[in-house]
Amino acid sequence: MKIDLTNTTSSKINAALMEARRASGSTAAGMVLTLVIVTDEGSAYDALKAANDASREHPSRTLAVIKRAGRSPRARAETRLDAEILVGSDAGSGETVILRMHGELVAHAQSVVLPLLLPDAPVVVWWPENAPLHPAQDPLGAIAQRRITDAVTAESPVGQLAQRAQSYTPGDTDLAWTRITGWRSMLAAALDQRPSTITSAVVEGESYNPSVELLGLWLHNRLHVPVERVVTGGPGITAVHLRTKDGDITLDRPDGLMGTLSMPGSPDRQVALKRRETSELIAEELRRLDPDDIYASAVRTPVDRLREPVNAETVAAANAAQAVVEAAVANPARVTAKLPAAKSTTAKETVAKKAAPEKAAAKGAPAKPGAKRAAKKADS
Repeated sequence: MKIDLTNTTSSKINAALMEARRASGSTAAGMVLTLVIVTDEGSAYDALKAANDASREHPSRTLAVIKRAGRSPRARAETRLDAEILVGSDAGSGETVILRMHGELVAHAQSVVLPLLLPDAPVVVWWPENAPLHPAQDPLGAIAQRRITDAVTAESPVGQLAQRAQSYTPGDTDLAWTRITGWRSMLAAALDQRPSTITSAVVEGESYNPSVELLGLWLHNRLHVPVERVVTGGPGITAVHLRTKDGDITLDRPDGLMGTLSMPGSPDRQVALKRRETSELIAEELRRLDPDDIYASAVRTPVDRLREPVNAETVAAANAAQAVVEAAVANPARVTAKLPAAKSTTAKETVAKKAAPEKAAAKGAPAKPGAKRAAKKADS
């Protein structure tokens, strides 16, 4: 069932939800939490689809807050609330309300959301993109027990980890951390099966991936050993090596689907390490509403604790060369390759110097003074 309300209020939305529930034959709500999604029109579809899939495990009331301030002064001066209510199969196992706020109402989104929260139920706020610098200080984040961000969508994903560490408040979490749950479980199970003294660790993964950094920081915190960060082509995390005296414990996943666990003295085993969808990540985060202390300790560790490989200069030079090539392809008219100046004479210049006297003689150039004296003695 779908209900459209134009220029409406929170009380009218609540009344429409009750009427839709009665029409569907369900008078009880039967939902366990309120999920508030703060997004824009471009990301609303994917975020709502993920939330609807997650609601099959966690029946919830989903409130999608879409802020539309307006481009013109007239549009910004118009204050209006439009709502779209989805109940039944269109909303998964819960209720979905899409709130489009116009004009000055954009700055007071919490005043619209508060009357629509489920009574005596926890509140979770999720920013699929453009998360605030301090989620707990945001007007919507202040009313939530859990606040979910995603560092992957930031302009500088790895740099976003420093911001998350600075603004961390109990209840904050990030989907970059949720993506490494399978890796952490597999590595912990491997050490349970074969207790060993770890001397160092290596984490391999694509560049600008905050999940790779968080996995390395987690290993550094848990094992208290140096961790080396190696950049690969991905996808995501590709391998983890735990160095021991007996050999390496390796968890390798080159294709993003299946992983291979290798331990000294044991045959290799295939393990499931498929890259998960956003709906699975949200469903996992909704299973617990208490603060995640392990995430807090990992994200608060500076990223520079991870060591670069020995040939870091070579890798940096290769990356710089690749950047020049990409820039040249994008805009060849404005990119000039700077070549080092030649310190020795080239072969072409040597040939030119040797040929210079012959050319001068051919043109009748005057002879040197020594040659003139020798000619006079011969005549006398």
